This record gives sequence, structure tokens and C-alpha cells, in this order.
Amino acid sequence: MAPGHAPPPLPDGIVAFVKRDCPTCALVAPVLRQLAGAVPLAVYSQDDPSFPEGVAARDDRELAVSWHHAVEAVPTLLRVENGVEKERRLGWHRAEWEALTGVTGLGPELPDFRPGCGSLSVDPDRVPALRARFGGARLAARRVALADREDAFEAFFERGWTDGLPVVPPTEERVLSMLEGTLRAPDEVVAVVPPDLAPCTVEKAAINAVMAGCKPEYLPVVLAALAAACTDRFNMHGLLATTMPVGPVLIVNGPIRRRIGMSSGMNVFGQGNRANLAIGRALQLIVRNVGGGRPGEVDRATHGNPGKLAFCFAEDEEGSPFEPLSVSRGIPAGRDAVTLFPGEGPRCVVDQLSRDPDSLARSFAVNLRTVHHPKLVLAFDVLLAIGPEHARVFRDAGWDRKRLTERLHELLQIPGDELVRGAGGIAEGGPSGIEGKTLPKFRPDGILIVHCGGRAGLFSAIIAGWAGGAIGSQPVTQEVTP
Repeated sequence: MAPGHAPPPLPDGIVAFVKRDCPTCALVAPVLRQLAGAVPLAVYSQDDPSFPEGVAARDDRELAVSWHHAVEAVPTLLRVENGVEKERRLGWHRAEWEALTGVTGLGPELPDFRPGCGSLSVDPDRVPALRARFGGARLAARRVALADREDAFEAFFERGWTDGLPVVPPTEERVLSMLEGTLRAPDEVVAVVPPDLAPCTVEKAAINAVMAGCKPEYLPVVLAALAAACTDRFNMHGLLATTMPVGPVLIVNGPIRRRIGMSSGMNVFGQGNRANLAIGRALQLIVRNVGGGRPGEVDRATHGNPGKLAFCFAEDEEGSPFEPLSVSRGIPAGRDAVTLFPGEGPRCVVDQLSRDPDSLARSFAVNLRTVHHPKLVLAFDVLLAIGPEHARVFRDAGWDRKRLTERLHELLQIPGDELVRGAGGIAEGGPSGIEGKTLPKFRPDGILIVHCGGRAGLFSAIIAGWAGGAIGSQPVTQEVTP
């Protein structure tokens, strides 16, 4: 039966759905034989067309009839008139079966009531395939047929659809299951993806989310990240084309972090958490497979960094002395959001001794000055990831995000004499004419602060950004919607 094709209407009379592997169905087999001699009866058997014995059962092992008529349990008894279902009863209940069929004295030797079993058509292991065959939803994506002896994983490598690691084959069953993670229509265009400026629908995003190893509940975050990445403000095309080692860094805020099991604590930037890695990977695969952003082509990074496979994590909001990053960027508290930052790999900041907030802020400042080069200012933004033990210093002193950010900007006012080309015997630096002036290391909104990491270790981390402002890429925060 073709996908989405409705089966013939049910025959008029009494219709029963059963399976041999159901104790209640076996119990009522004599009742079905009794009904077969008294009323028009059609029995659909889900697992064995020879069951029940003594009744001419119809073969429903493909479960097409059970699926289309939403059979949730067996035995199910229906009364059908002119092809239309009029009544339905689940399980065995003598009084209900007698009322529905109009036949009295059913199964006098049986107990009055027995609950049924789950229908095979709602078996979680079977539902994806049944949905693909009979569910009516049709995917628009082109089907790619592989030869019987062709290895799917190697075929994906050969076709250039991977990021260098194996991907999950996006079968129709898996993609339809992934689409269950969102209320958005499969044909809705989420974004136009650079560099090829190819429209990406929810369905195409779902295909790549499957390939990345996502669960359906991750899909809303992937869609929000995709929308953010494809804005002029974030400038994904420029981020790809630059020779610097940067890519999108995803920071997730809101209750969804906990619902989908994201990591915000120990080893937060590392391996081990499926949601973190799969969401970040899904965005990168979409940019590659839909937008055409492949290394060696538009992607021109000199070195790159491992985060270009996947760099996604959640903020530890519960343990933070600061308001969530998303709230600081205009999203109402309690809402789900993802912030994209154009960043390179993280670098550790060690300060084991500071117990005073100003001392720790000074430690951060001297490290932040080295972003990309101590003599380059105003060109790059930065993400400062503060670990819980360092955060406790600011909490105990009553410092909020605003106060820390302002103090860092104060400490990062740098004399032009130290920045000019040739100063310190270093050719790199700013142009002549800045001598005698003071310049800030970062733009006024160029320092982003996030709280995350394990609770043991007096460490924080710096994630340096790409060219900031209008000439490069700016952080973008997008609300996550179902």
C-alpha cells in the first residue's frame, strides 16, 4: 500500500481487531466464533491470519488497517454502518460487547471483564515505519537509493555529506520522527543558508539533525540556531570565508536546557553530552550540506579548530551570580533562547589565589588583553566563561554582571604608546597617530559573560571572537519556539 493511501472502508457489521500474542484475545476466541454465527463479522488479525481458529480472519500483519483506524489496543470491537464506525469498545467486557453487537449470552464461561493488550500498530518500535508507510506525511526531499551491497556510511563519505565523522542515515522513518519534535510545518523555510543562499526548510534541517545524532526534542534549538546563524548580523558567510580559526559557538538558556539534558557543568566544552554535541553538529551539517560551506572551498580557515565540528553548551543559570546571558541580551526571563557567538576554541584562565573580586577581575583583564594579540584593539569581541569557583568570588562580594563588565572595560583601557606598530620591538600594532591616546581593548558591548563549568577548579575560560561589529560578525540571540 502506498504511503498515505487510505485502505478500503471497513465492512458493515461487527469488526474485531485481535492478535494471537494477547491473552485476552485468546480468551475471547470462543466469543468471536459465537458472533460469527450470529452477525456479520470481520476479524483482522495483526500477527497470525490463522487466529482465531474457526473464524475466517483477515490478514493485517502489515498493520495498514489497524493504523488507519487508530486501533490502540486488542481486542477492539467496532460497529460499522455504511462504512462508518458508530461504536468502539476496547478489551473484553461482556455487557459492552452484548450492547454493541445485540447478541446476548456471550461467553458465559468467561469472566465479566479483562483488559486488552497494546495494538502492534502503536508499538514504539513499529510506529516510525508505519508512519512512513501509511501516515500520509510526504517528505519533499529527494530519495537516494543505495545498492543492496553498498555500505551506507561509506556512501555518505563518498558523496561529501559528512563532517569527517560517520553520520546517522536519515531514513524516512527517522526524519518523520524528528519532525515530531516541532509544531512547525515541514515545508516552512527557516532560513536562507550561505554561502550558496539555499533555502532551508524545517524538513531539510530535520534531515541534518538526524545525521548529527539529534533527538526530536533537540530540533527547536537547532531551528533557532539556524535562524540566528543566517542573519546579516551574524554573517555566517564571512565566518566561513575568514582564514581565522572561528565558527559558531552556541549558548543555550532557559528551561529547555534541563528538559533535553544539556550539560552546563563538568567538562562543559568537551565530549560526552549528546544534546550539546548533536545540536552544535546539526547546525554545522546544515551549513555544509544545504548552504555549501565546505572546508577548502568557501571555508578558508588557516588552522580551524575542533569546535567547528560542534561547539554548543548550556549556561549554568541555577548556580550563577549573574542573570542569564539571554536575559542580558533582551530575552524575557524564563524563556528558551540560544545565543550564537563567532568564536574560536576555549583557552583556560588560571587564578588560584584571588579571593577579592577586583583582584580576580584584574586577572581576567590581563588575559583578555592577549585576545588574538595584545596590541590589537577594538577588532574582536570575546566570550568569558566564568567557572563556579571563580563566580563564587563575585557572588560573595555582591558583584553582578554589569559591575564586572564595567570593571573589565576600565582595566582594558590601553595606552596607545603600547599599541603602535613597532612598540616593544613588535611590528604588529596600530597605526601611527595613536600615541598619547588611550584605546579600549573591546567595543562597549564586546565582552559577553557566561557562567558554566565544573564546581571543582579555580578556572575560567576565554573564547576569542572573530572580527566584531559591522565589518565582521556580531553575537545574535534567538528565542527558541516549539
